[in-house]
Amino acid sequence: MPFILQRVLRLVRLRLPGWRLPLAVAVLVFVTSWGAMALVEPAGSEVVAPANYWWYFVVTAATVGYGDFFPVSFGGHVVGTYVIVGGIVTLTLLFTELATALQTVRGKRLRGVVALDLRDHVVVLGYTPGRTERIVAELTVEPGTQVALCAWDEVAVNPMPEQPAVSFVRGDLTHADVMRRAGVDRARTAVVDGRDDNETLAIAVAVDHANPRVHMVAAVRDLGRRDSLRYVNAGVQVVQWHMPFLLSEEAADPGLTQVYNELMTAGGHGNTYSVRVPHGLPYATFGECQTAFGRDHGATVLALRTDDGLQVSPRWDTPVPEGATLYYVADERLDPALLTGRP
Repeated sequence: MPFILQRVLRLVRLRLPGWRLPLAVAVLVFVTSWGAMALVEPAGSEVVAPANYWWYFVVTAATVGYGDFFPVSFGGHVVGTYVIVGGIVTLTLLFTELATALQTVRGKRLRGVVALDLRDHVVVLGYTPGRTERIVAELTVEPGTQVALCAWDEVAVNPMPEQPAVSFVRGDLTHADVMRRAGVDRARTAVVDGRDDNETLAIAVAVDHANPRVHMVAAVRDLGRRDSLRYVNAGVQVVQWHMPFLLSEEAADPGLTQVYNELMTAGGHGNTYSVRVPHGLPYATFGECQTAFGRDHGATVLALRTDDGLQVSPRWDTPVPEGATLYYVADERLDPALLTGRP
């Protein structure tokens, strides 16, 4: 008998896959129990009335049992037990299907094959173990930042499943389907970090085609490829591959790469210099130095180094002792004698 029952259940599962099986069990138990209850209950019983039985069936099958309607005969109690067992079976099948569905969706998300429902997010295209984790960690420092990580097919599952802010898309990073699933058309920033410069250029073309207005940041080994990338998108910001922190900083604050380039390039519009505080400097605090440098020399003081170490953008009331070093940005190096007012 158990063998026959097992074969029947297997046949039913094959015939009624998915959500059909719990629905079929519920309908079968409802119809058969209603007919049986009408046979065994006394004439005029409220529980078998059409307006009442569906309610009795639901609360009994769910094992809630409000008790507003109930059978009074022994046969009715037996049918009620049948309804309870049928309800437990139905709920078990229902929760099994629900768990399977949730697990299937989760598995698809881990494998990166579903479209993401994100907006105003950051898309990272390309995955290099270790490097990408550092980039994503920098990107997600800002609260509320959502990241769509896109990797080639050899990355089988999400490499950062423990990061709730990181969603995963897998596939050909130059294909429109990946752009669609990653929501590039709704993204605010696209970070392109290919395995080589040719791949970065190809991915940039796909990104520009999907969303020409997106803020694009690309890492290259050879800065000579900058012109090629800007031919694709005139607004692309290009950083050197060995400086991954610039990718995350440019993604968070558009245009910051240009500022860094100006500061680090000799002969740029804002060169960075240093000066030791001379004897007789008439400014006692960092704020006074900042004001005087800007007002009198068109310079901006960035940092102060004392015996206690370097302080970048310290408080304005920070003392500036003689012999300390000030770091500033200006068109040209300032003569220390000008700072003291002596010729």
